[in-house]
Amino acid sequence: MTVVDTHAAQPAAGPRPAPSAAGAPAVRVKRHWTEHGLVFVAPFLLVYAMFLVWPLVSGLGMSVRSENIAGTEAEFVGFDNYAEAIGDPDVWASLWNTVWFTVLSTVPLVLVGLVLALLAHHLRFVQWLWRLSWFAPFLLPSGVVGLLFLWIIFPSDFGFADQALAAVGLEPGIGWLTDERYAMLSVVLTTVWWTVGFNFLLYLAALQAIPAHLYEAAELDGAGSWQRLRHITLPMLARTTGVVVVLQVLASLKVFDQIYIMTGGGPDESTRPVLQYVYDAGFTGYRIGYASAVSYIFFALILIVSLAQLWLSRRNREENAR
Repeated sequence: MTVVDTHAAQPAAGPRPAPSAAGAPAVRVKRHWTEHGLVFVAPFLLVYAMFLVWPLVSGLGMSVRSENIAGTEAEFVGFDNYAEAIGDPDVWASLWNTVWFTVLSTVPLVLVGLVLALLAHHLRFVQWLWRLSWFAPFLLPSGVVGLLFLWIIFPSDFGFADQALAAVGLEPGIGWLTDERYAMLSVVLTTVWWTVGFNFLLYLAALQAIPAHLYEAAELDGAGSWQRLRHITLPMLARTTGVVVVLQVLASLKVFDQIYIMTGGGPDESTRPVLQYVYDAGFTGYRIGYASAVSYIFFALILIVSLAQLWLSRRNREENAR
C-alpha cells in the first residue's frame, strides 16, 4: 500500500526538503502494509483457497484412504495406494503414452509456431488475415476440435484426410484413429493444428520487440537473410523459445480432452494418457483414493520436470552472461 506524506510540502521547523528539478519540494513516499491491503486481496485469497488449496489438501487426504464413490465408509490405508500405483503396469503404460505424446507434439509445436511467426512478421500484404487464420483455431473449445477431426477429418474412406490421400494417388482407408500405428500421430496432428496459435502469438510478439537497427546494421555489413536469421533473430528469440518449450511441455503432459473425445484411449489403450487413467480409476472403477494417489505421483513427476527445466534455463542464462 502506498502512502504519500504531504507534511513535507508544508512549512515546518527544521531544514526544508531539497527542491526537485521543477522547483517543487520533494515528496517522500512511504511503503508499508496496512489493513486495507488485506481487504483488497481477500476476495482473491478466498477464491484461491476454495478452488486450489482446499482441493489440493483434500485430495492428499483421499490418497491415503480407501475413498470410493459407492458411499461405503473409507478407511485409512497409509501409503498402500501409492505402493499399488507404483507397481501397476497400467500406470506406467499410460505414463509412457503421455511422455510419447509430449515428445511428438512439443517439437512441431515449437518449430511450426516459429515458422508461422516469421512468415506473418515478414509478409507485407493482408497481415491481419494471416495472423487471424493461424491464431483462430486456438480459440476453439476442445470439444469442437475433437468432434471436427473425429467426424470430418479422420473418418475412414470418406474423411477429408483419406480424400486428400486419394487425390494425390495414395491408397485411402487408413485407420487414422483405429490403428495403433497412426492413432497417436493423428492426435498429435490435431493438437498441433489446434494449439500452435498460442506459440505463434508469443513468437510474433518477440519478433516485433527486436530492434530494427540491428537488422539495418547487419544489412549494411553485407549480412544476407539467412545470416540475419541465424545471428540476430534466433539468438534474440532464445528466451522466448525457452518459455515456449516449458509451457508446451507442461501443457502436453496434461493432455486429456482431445484423446478422450477422439480415441477414448484406444485402440487397445495405446493412446490413453495418465490423466485418463486417473479418470477411469476414479469415476469408472469408483476408487477415488487410488486415483488420487496416481494423480499425486504424476504431480510429483511434473514438479520434477518443471524444476529441472528451471535449473537448466537459469544455468544457460548464467553461462550467457559470462
